[in-house]
Amino acid sequence: MLYGFIGRTTAATQLKEALDVGSQRTRLIADRVAKATLANSDGFALPGTPAEPGSPGAGPVDVEAEMVSLADEQIRFEANAKLLSKGYEQLRLSIRGR
Repeated sequence: MLYGFIGRTTAATQLKEALDVGSQRTRLIADRVAKATLANSDGFALPGTPAEPGSPGAGPVDVEAEMVSLADEQIRFEANAKLLSKGYEQLRLSIRGR
């Protein structure tokens, strides 16, 4: 009976998806920064072949730009989390009838 109720009355589905995307982006940025500080290698891997040209790990990484991207992603994530929390709070209040 309540299946899909939250999706129709709030933007919870979109906000949850935005949180998932934000988490993935944060992991990618952190991975690029970590590999840049380890000279484009994996900290736990044995030394192997260098990155191929055109691959995501190839070329220099601008750590400052990556940190700006990380800060931007953190702000977006926190905003989405607050909006989702407020949406659930409104839903709780409407169910309680206050």
